Amino acid sequence: MNLWHVLAGILILSGSTLALTAAIGIVRFPDTLTRMHAATKPQVIGLILVLAGASIQLRGHGNIWTLALVGVFTLLTAPVIAHLIGRTAYREQRDRDGLLRVNELRDDDVE
Repeated sequence: MNLWHVLAGILILSGSTLALTAAIGIVRFPDTLTRMHAATKPQVIGLILVLAGASIQLRGHGNIWTLALVGVFTLLTAPVIAHLIGRTAYREQRDRDGLLRVNELRDDDVE
């Protein structure tokens, strides 16, 4: 076993662990805003680690560019999706004003 295989295995296992914690967080967290956090940050970082490990394992093949494109598209689309979900969740949960300490999106005319 050489060093590249060990490094690829560590990256894939740590990425899989992060993706597992994201999945558990999505199931366990109580509301949409906290689920959104679990769905974006550890999931994306876990996917990037898995893709990095797979690209180390597949070095020398043409499939590395496909893995790189998957990683770039994930990094570009995950924040946009999280933003849209967060805005929608905020609009739907307006009756729970105690959810946020500072409500920057509150209308000024509503008391």
